[in-house]
Amino acid sequence: MRYAVFTVSLPEYTPEEGVRLLHESGYDGVEWRVTDQPPSTGAPGFSVSNRCTWPLASLVEDAPRIRALSEQYGLAIPNVGTYVRCDNPAQAETVFKGVVALGAGQVRIDVTRFDTTGSYTQQFKRAQAQYREIAQMAKEYGVRSLIEIHHGSLTPSASAVARFLEPFDPQDVGAIHDAGNMVHEGYEHYRLGLEVLGPYLAHVHLKNAQWRSVGGRPDGSVEWKSDWATINGGVVDMAALFRALRQVGYDGWVSFEDFSTEQPVAERTRDNLRYIKAVAQAVAAEAA
Repeated sequence: MRYAVFTVSLPEYTPEEGVRLLHESGYDGVEWRVTDQPPSTGAPGFSVSNRCTWPLASLVEDAPRIRALSEQYGLAIPNVGTYVRCDNPAQAETVFKGVVALGAGQVRIDVTRFDTTGSYTQQFKRAQAQYREIAQMAKEYGVRSLIEIHHGSLTPSASAVARFLEPFDPQDVGAIHDAGNMVHEGYEHYRLGLEVLGPYLAHVHLKNAQWRSVGGRPDGSVEWKSDWATINGGVVDMAALFRALRQVGYDGWVSFEDFSTEQPVAERTRDNLRYIKAVAQAVAAEAA
């Protein structure tokens, strides 16, 4: 396996500082965060004022610099992490052009969120129809378009993504497996989910999450809330996940998307890789 970091996890770092940290920490790649952000008005955060982010509007123009910066530190670009969704084909085309210029082969273009006030079935069919245009663009540009398993979306589980992608060619589209997101919603046994994805399994995001009791409800029951956790401190059993990845023959990219804040970013980035490499080695030794 090869390891990268999705730069959403490096909010305090500039792109130059980020790739230097990844290179020094022993990573193989960088998954760039690409989105248009409002002007910075406060401290850097994961989703607001994130400094390790490239603007979507100028992605095509910035691509030579991004590519050169990545190559300077010996980092491949296994995927480009955008927040573009299938209901915005104009933005999607901008993304595809930029990804081609970057020399990357994959980009995240997600489905819409689930509006709980309306019919899931109708929303699913509408989004699937919209994704046909995305899949056609992917074919034309030679770039694989990926949907991330994500809570709150129309595809919160491996089975849901597989069902959504079934009409499409797996050479053009695929799925990002994300066990951390599935703590919030959509958990399935890791091997079950990975096998269901089959040829659509294209990329793996790695983070962790946990559930906490936040008090009681008026009816006397306990109220629970999910939140992010450290890589080795949440619900996701990393050894079980890597065992399942090995069982289905996955040997591709694993990209850290860690939203925990217990450690300083540099320390967390280094420790995560050491820990996961040790987990992967232990799982390999079991199978030997």
